[in-house]
Amino acid sequence: MIPVQFVSGVIQHYAWGDPSFIPSFLDVPADGTPWAELWLGTHPGAPATVVSGAGLREVTGELPYLLKVLAAGEALSLQTHPSRSQAAAGFAREEAAGIGRDAPDRIYRDQHPKPELICALTPFDALCGFRPIVESALLLDELGLTALASRLRRDGLPAMVRSLYRREIELAPIVDTCRSHVLTEARLVALLAEQYPDDASVAVTLLMHRVQLSPGEAIFLGPGNLHAYLAGAGIEIMSASDNVVRGGMTHKHVDVDELLEVLDIRAIADPRVAPHEVEPGQWCYDTPDTPFRLWRYEVAGSFRHVATGRELLICADGATDLIARGQTVVLVPGEVVELSGIATLFRVEETALGA
Repeated sequence: MIPVQFVSGVIQHYAWGDPSFIPSFLDVPADGTPWAELWLGTHPGAPATVVSGAGLREVTGELPYLLKVLAAGEALSLQTHPSRSQAAAGFAREEAAGIGRDAPDRIYRDQHPKPELICALTPFDALCGFRPIVESALLLDELGLTALASRLRRDGLPAMVRSLYRREIELAPIVDTCRSHVLTEARLVALLAEQYPDDASVAVTLLMHRVQLSPGEAIFLGPGNLHAYLAGAGIEIMSASDNVVRGGMTHKHVDVDELLEVLDIRAIADPRVAPHEVEPGQWCYDTPDTPFRLWRYEVAGSFRHVATGRELLICADGATDLIARGQTVVLVPGEVVELSGIATLFRVEETALGA
């Protein structure tokens, strides 16, 4: 059996990061700065290495996915990601316009879509997708925003979202009304309005699912899905892309016109992804039309696996005789890993698109 190769990831200290979760996860001292993400992949923005010092890319070649440990101490931007065709068209358009790939107003930094899935490691709070109209209208009525509720019922969800972002609906009365209510949705609007005054995305949150994940639960974010992570830590897996179309709740570049072009403004019943228990203690999360699949293992004893492709295996909790919490190993096709212990493991499997 080939000795496994441990992977050393790259920390991203974004302002919204939690200062303690990732340091504790990696068993290193916290330094008071926000530790937002641990990147484990070959993405050129922050390529991981193996313990020998070589780049992970030298072991695997360029991986089509990026594995992250994410820890949000405060809300991320309200955003979406393009489809494959939208990404290709947007990249070509910005290249032709001469916008530098590192320019702050660049949206399409590559030609790839960016579907992603996040599986909670702690209680995780997020906004994800639009509620059915009936539910959102009832909420608006309960808040006393009856004119807005009537407009939503009359004009429909896409028209309401566009009207909010186009500033055809006045924002201040919505925020003022929410400040006087104790409902969770209203309190979130009031909080976000303090951080991001005069931001239409704050009002759009009233039309979205508020999702509270328990550890092991997940949401999948396909093309056009509007979302924002609010708080908590999780394992995130995505295509290796930088394409983010932001609508607000951020100090970064916002392009409302492009957002409305990319958004899939359809109501969804429940954005959660229920994992399939393939065997006792082994769960698989559906990620359609992606080059990856995520597996979770609750190991209590021995565990054996033969890699089917270029894979990453990370220990999220507990310990085994091979890897402990916070450690990641890379597996190449045909490589066998055998271990024993009590641990929660996540494995990223490379797949053919659409598999």
